Amino acid sequence: MQNKSPYQGKIKIFSDGADLKSMIEVSKNPLVKGLTTNPSLMRKAGVSDYKKFALEVLANIKDKGISFEVFSDELGEMERQAHEINSWGKNVYVKIPISNTEGVSTLGLVKKLTQAGVKLNVTALLTYRQVLETAQSLQGGAPSIVSVFAGRIADTGIDPMPLMYASAEVCEAYGKDIELLWASSREVWNILQAEQSGCKIITVTNDILKKFQTMMNKDLSELSLDTVKMFKKDSDDAGFNL
Repeated sequence: MQNKSPYQGKIKIFSDGADLKSMIEVSKNPLVKGLTTNPSLMRKAGVSDYKKFALEVLANIKDKGISFEVFSDELGEMERQAHEINSWGKNVYVKIPISNTEGVSTLGLVKKLTQAGVKLNVTALLTYRQVLETAQSLQGGAPSIVSVFAGRIADTGIDPMPLMYASAEVCEAYGKDIELLWASSREVWNILQAEQSGCKIITVTNDILKKFQTMMNKDLSELSLDTVKMFKKDSDDAGFNL
């Protein structure tokens, strides 16, 4: 029975969140190579001024890539926002969704922006066709990230690994500056899966990152005893009796 994780440390770990204090703190962790956020996370964190928040983040984190997403649904305005966000810093990646809410493809815009030198993070991909067409659109452009939501695929009961293996091959074929990212992580095991499938990057929440740092390669017999102790302590603290 395997008693040690096959993790090799080749994949880059990005932190996903939108709390300014937490982002600054986690950026100091040598394990974290970059950061990502999105409008949904910002709203959850209580951000009301998008630009002010982003500039505060960038003023404090200058040595690691950070992805900020456009929020318009209209492609022309999406393009304007992309150039605005890109102007905020050299370590900025602009997140562009694979389509707008009407299902209209953004890949024409993706190609235009990458050829103009805008570093992109194309997001919300879930199919092989989306990955292939995105890689084709990014070919020959600025450094870019292709974010496949493997966790959401797994939520539907489908194994994401075949798609991630195939996606890694596609991104490699279309350019060394196109990096595949495993998005919507659910557990520490996803870091191992992402690395094994050939992804260059994985985004994780702070909770997963902390669990990764404390649990990776922990002796299972010790973990079993720790679990028993936890149950006993919680029973005692609750004052249970029969």
